[in-house]
Amino acid sequence: MKAIILAAGTGKRLGDINNDKPKCLLEFAGRSLLQRHLHNLNQHAISEIIIITGYQQQQILHELSATESSAAIRTVYNPDYQAGSIVSLFCAREFLQSGDDIVLMDADVLYDIRIIQTLINTDLNNCFLLDRDFEAGDEPVKLCIRDGLLIDFRKQIDKDLQFDFQGESVGFFRFSASTANKLAELAQHYIDNNRTDEPYEEVIRDLLLAEPDTFDFEDISGLSWIEIDFPEDIEHATQILDHIE
Repeated sequence: MKAIILAAGTGKRLGDINNDKPKCLLEFAGRSLLQRHLHNLNQHAISEIIIITGYQQQQILHELSATESSAAIRTVYNPDYQAGSIVSLFCAREFLQSGDDIVLMDADVLYDIRIIQTLINTDLNNCFLLDRDFEAGDEPVKLCIRDGLLIDFRKQIDKDLQFDFQGESVGFFRFSASTANKLAELAQHYIDNNRTDEPYEEVIRDLLLAEPDTFDFEDISGLSWIEIDFPEDIEHATQILDHIE
C-alpha cells in the first residue's frame, strides 16, 4: 500500500498567522502536521509515500531532510499550485497508476491516529471516512447516505436530494489499485478539458456516482480531528490535542 499526501496549497485563508509556512508545517505540541502524518503512516505497512508540494516547497523539503521515515518518501512539485487541487491529484497520477492500493490524504488535518488506523485496516476496497458530528454549512465536504449506500459527496448538496443522514468527510480515502487507476484517468480528463480550478473531490465524486456499489465508508464519529483552514481552526486544534492519541 502507498500513500499520497496533498500539500501544495497556499493556505491563504489563514492570513498571516502561518508566517508563510505551508499548512502542513504548522506545529502542534512541538510537531508539525507533516511529522505527525509520517509518524502515523510509519506505524503501518505503507511502502512508499509521495508528497505533492507547491507553495514554499523548499520548507517542506527541509522538514523532510530532518524527519525519519521507514517508508520511502518522494516529492512531486505542482507548479500550478494556485489552481484547483485537481492539479495536485493529476501530479500524483504515476502513483495512482502504480498497481498498488492507495491512501489519499489532505495534509492540513490534525487527527487521532485511530482514524488512519481505521482507514488502513478496513476490509473495504474503496473507503471514505465519515463523521456524523459536524456543523452544517457550506464549508464541510459532506457525505450523504441512503439505505446504507453513499449517494453524494460534495460541499454543496442538491436541496432536493433525499438521504437518511449526512456526515463530514475527513479528507482521507482508501482506493483499490483499479479504482486509483480510474481516478488518474478522470483527473487527466479534467486537465484535458481545462477544468484546473476544480477541487480534487469532484473527480472522486464522479466515480462514486458512476459506480456507487464499489464504495463504502467507515464511521469515525467520536474521534477527534480538524482540518486547518481558518485562524480559529488553529485555536480549536490546540484544544483537542488532549483527545488525540
